[in-house]
Amino acid sequence: MEKRKLSVRIFMVCCLALIGILAVPSTAYAKKITSDRQVEKMAKKKVKGATVVEVDRDYEKGNLVYEVKLIKGTKEYDLTYRASDGKLIEYGWEEMRVRPSSKKLISESKCKKLARKKVKGAQITSIRLKYDDGIEEYKVKMQKSSKKYELEYHARTGKLIGYQWKENLKTKPGNSGYIGVEKAKQIALKEVPGATVVKAEFDNDDGIPVYEVELVKDVWEYEFKIHAKTGAILERDQDSIYD
Repeated sequence: MEKRKLSVRIFMVCCLALIGILAVPSTAYAKKITSDRQVEKMAKKKVKGATVVEVDRDYEKGNLVYEVKLIKGTKEYDLTYRASDGKLIEYGWEEMRVRPSSKKLISESKCKKLARKKVKGAQITSIRLKYDDGIEEYKVKMQKSSKKYELEYHARTGKLIGYQWKENLKTKPGNSGYIGVEKAKQIALKEVPGATVVKAEFDNDDGIPVYEVELVKDVWEYEFKIHAKTGAILERDQDSIYD
């Protein structure tokens, strides 16, 4: 009889332990962010050995986010966390010191192979050659499920010198009266007829709902900030792809 009671107790303890294990959240981002110090610790854990140089708060598609900039070695990292649940929604780094090379330019097809190897299963949406501080670079944009990727390769060495992924967040409720991203594209394209849209997304700029639209035409890049409710162009920038 005593043996049976002991067996029952052991069985109950095992069941309770199993329930406790199953009750542990499966996600690593179940904690709301409430302070800069908290998000600094999270960023340092993600990029071990890095130094935090800046923390900002902003809004993205109606979501409060924390943006953290870190430095480690020759790389500068940018991480963005959603405040409501602590989820990492954007991660990227870039080489701060890139040296020129006299090697022959690698081909677009070679660069595409490198990008597909880096982000397996992703679809390449665009690739273009550009100049940044006198360095020729290939910028490759990719899509995989809910993430958008941007990879930058040294066009002569094939070295990856910049990497970023970003979650495609849903706009938070409360956007009634907005003109919509398609209308924002039309407004920007009306300013630069014949251009190609390379980016169009909703953002919250210091409390003002805006659509950010990027265009490319010939050797020029255009960036517009358009008021999400009125359709007014709040900012317009134009730069050469060789800058």
